[in-house]
Amino acid sequence: MVKRYLELISLEEALTLLTTSFAIPQRTEKVPVMQSAGRVVAEPVFAKYSVPEVNLSAMDGIAVRSRDTLGAGDRNPVTLDHFARVNTGNIVPPEFDAVIMIEDVWEAGDCFQVRRAAAPWQHVRPAGEDIKENRLVLPRGHLIRPFDIGALATYGITAIEVRAVNVGIIPTGSELVPLGVRPGPGQVVESNTIMAQIFLDQMGAHCTRLPIVQDDPDLIRAALRLAAKENDLVIISAGSSAGTRDFTESVIRSLGRLIFHGVAVRPGKPVMLGDVEGRPVLGLPGYPLAAQTALREFAGPLLESWVFPPAPRCPVAARLAQPLVSDPGFDEFVPVFVGRIGQDLIATPHIKKAGVQMATVKANGYTRIPAPVEGYEAGTELEVLLTTDPGSIERMLILTGSLDPSLEELAGIAHDEGLFLHATNPGNTAGLLALRSHTCHAAPLSLPARSMLGQYQPFIKFLEAGDLAFIHIATVELGIASYEGLGIRDLTSARFINTRRESPARVVLDSLLAAEGIDPSSINGYLQEVHGAPAVAAAIRNGFADTGMCTSSIARAAGLQFVPVASEDYELTVCREMLEDSRIRTLVALIKSPAYRAILARLGGYDTSLTGMIRGLNGENTLIPFSPGSLPAGYL
Repeated sequence: MVKRYLELISLEEALTLLTTSFAIPQRTEKVPVMQSAGRVVAEPVFAKYSVPEVNLSAMDGIAVRSRDTLGAGDRNPVTLDHFARVNTGNIVPPEFDAVIMIEDVWEAGDCFQVRRAAAPWQHVRPAGEDIKENRLVLPRGHLIRPFDIGALATYGITAIEVRAVNVGIIPTGSELVPLGVRPGPGQVVESNTIMAQIFLDQMGAHCTRLPIVQDDPDLIRAALRLAAKENDLVIISAGSSAGTRDFTESVIRSLGRLIFHGVAVRPGKPVMLGDVEGRPVLGLPGYPLAAQTALREFAGPLLESWVFPPAPRCPVAARLAQPLVSDPGFDEFVPVFVGRIGQDLIATPHIKKAGVQMATVKANGYTRIPAPVEGYEAGTELEVLLTTDPGSIERMLILTGSLDPSLEELAGIAHDEGLFLHATNPGNTAGLLALRSHTCHAAPLSLPARSMLGQYQPFIKFLEAGDLAFIHIATVELGIASYEGLGIRDLTSARFINTRRESPARVVLDSLLAAEGIDPSSINGYLQEVHGAPAVAAAIRNGFADTGMCTSSIARAAGLQFVPVASEDYELTVCREMLEDSRIRTLVALIKSPAYRAILARLGGYDTSLTGMIRGLNGENTLIPFSPGSLPAGYL
């Protein structure tokens, strides 16, 4: 019988059930003050003694009785014969109630003269000025910050009672292998519970990860029974969907009660909540992005309701770079990348597949599409919650277009100089469209060699020629990749994998086929398209095809033989006004640098004779003056 989810409940209803169905754990622990940063105070903290414990001098000078200085002035200096020399921090003897700075006194033999009356307690730190003995330092519920610890040490506090919670985390799945083991076919490294432990540890929880449990209901039941006895919260990773090996729901029912199974959120719909021996049991979906969502939107709020510090959130308003579609009825969480272009923050959405972890690695924030909303048009301003330092946004460059290994190397040396490149790979046309809509700083494009550029004009006709500048990265060998070293005449007898029509590889292929008199319909797989050269190499490497067109560097990285047939220009395309942007100027300096040329030479397959040249669409050269400081240190 096919298993179904229970009726989906809304995110708001799920959070209400989650945060109201269980008593708040009263667990506490005493930790050394040096280890207390980020923890929440469980019992009020009081000073062990007054600070300072006696009157101290706040200046270098002399301690005096203020009454002895009455009437002192420029025309009526007062000579003092009863005083004490003190330096900053020295004890002020009890008979004195003021300190006069040494700059404001004049020596008169063994005495001092003053020409201004001293006010009582002038430049004196009275006993208990900072805090008095047994006075409150930190109240219950205070989140301890690093700078609090210096004060705590000053007030004699060596240990603090803080809130504590024990979390047991159970990984399930017969396909899982532990960290450090290379997975075989059909296997995957168990990473969701590692992610859960780090996330919850940062909120102040004590997490215990149990060994991987196979897909056996009896084994899962035994692990859950043990975890529920020893912890305040139990998290079970995977087994929450509706597959034939998903046993979490039935196991929870056998030991306690199921509160809900299935929430109208994406990713993360299979999330479930149970009650075993009065302990919440949270079932995470197995897909990584779905598990991340469940941790952030369910486990995090539960700990917050238990008076633990929230996970860091930094909301900003950003303009959407492209349309974002969502199914009504689901709260959808989408990873995005945010960068500044002109006066606007631009948010570029990432792929919305629950199993693609690189989406969150590349993203620096996420946005929520509420359940009643079907999506947003491009240009819509919406709230994004950043997951990185907000200050880094000003050092970001958004690149949209076609990716090549040479760009990854450029990103590496740019990062060393504090410049961060975020590149997506939707293709040449999408890159040019992003330039036109001002939703990227630059478009990395793979263009046919300049002799063939006329065949590529239809893809850039919607941009004025004068609007664009092309920064040459390298000329790249383009050819036929295979394990057998196949050439153009061998394509009719092999399984071929093609690239999209607008790609340079497709333009070159069609020209070569016409020159050789080969009918494209005679090639098995000519109509089977993938997105970009890396996908071609992957298809050949994985046995889905025998041959295809890609660049030499990508073929080499995939362990394939390569037969060159043409070349393409890999160039960074920008709107001309962007050439004055300091970040682009730094990037151009890095492209021009000998260090970058050396990297490309080491990779192989790149002609760098034009690297760093800037031209217009019709080939005219554009020269940009660089000041001596434009080239980062180490790249001269």
